[in-house]
Amino acid sequence: MDPELEAFIALFPPAKLDDPITERVNFAKLATSVPKPDTSAMTVEDRTVPGDPDVAIRVYRPHEAQGAIIWMHGGGWVMGDLETEHPWAARLAEGSGTVVISVDYRLAPENPFPAALDDVYTVLNWAAENAAELGVTPDRIAIGGHSAGGGLAAATALRARDEQGPSIRFQLLNQPGLDDRQETWSARSFTDTPWMNRDKVSATWRHYLAGQPASSPYAAPARATDLSGLPPAYVATAEFCPNRDEDIDYAVRLLRSGVPVELHQWSGTFHGSQAILTADVSRRQLTELGVALRRALAE
Repeated sequence: MDPELEAFIALFPPAKLDDPITERVNFAKLATSVPKPDTSAMTVEDRTVPGDPDVAIRVYRPHEAQGAIIWMHGGGWVMGDLETEHPWAARLAEGSGTVVISVDYRLAPENPFPAALDDVYTVLNWAAENAAELGVTPDRIAIGGHSAGGGLAAATALRARDEQGPSIRFQLLNQPGLDDRQETWSARSFTDTPWMNRDKVSATWRHYLAGQPASSPYAAPARATDLSGLPPAYVATAEFCPNRDEDIDYAVRLLRSGVPVELHQWSGTFHGSQAILTADVSRRQLTELGVALRRALAE
């Protein structure tokens, strides 16, 4: 474990998700306790995307932005909202010079799959149709997210490919949740890792899938048999994360399918540890996300 991260482990809450309502409150307190981001170089606007149902979004628009990204928060499909993601969406907009569209998708278990995915797809279509208003072109829209949000991004890329939906320029997948089967070495072995362990990951999938195995690759992208024709991807993994091996496997499968991939395995980190902003490795992680996105959406 990175020593700068290890010093904070005792401050993290227990890795459990037995009571989603209580854990949402706890997650919100933790997520909003980080230093506030600097938004002076951008406009920040809350909007509603028409749909069935409507979807709330928060748009971060840096001055002279290049491209846009549909961005999904983490929280195991159970926790998180626009407020918990605000520190990270703003930092991504600042670091990338990109319009970040943060999505307040519906949460499980009240709204299991495919509710969240439908919300994201609604926002993707809206962004493509309103690209000029956002100050970008329709061919420079990316998709991405943390953890469960990364899984939603990967699933949306699959769906857009299969349904001939809006063009997606790039996937930014940060420690994504991709495989409900939990059969990899890291998924089986990391039973006592900070913030996210095997039991908690299993609970997130159980809530998201209403206790059933994934019925579609759109629910668990690792189940997809064909990864060809997907957008180029940046995949980041944490060493002590149950998702680690499924993410690496997915990146390798993308490569073998002819999809350009940049894969970064962050040594000494754990799932979500980049929230510890005082650690050098966390600052490098966040900087690299911005740089990767900026490069992908450049002219």
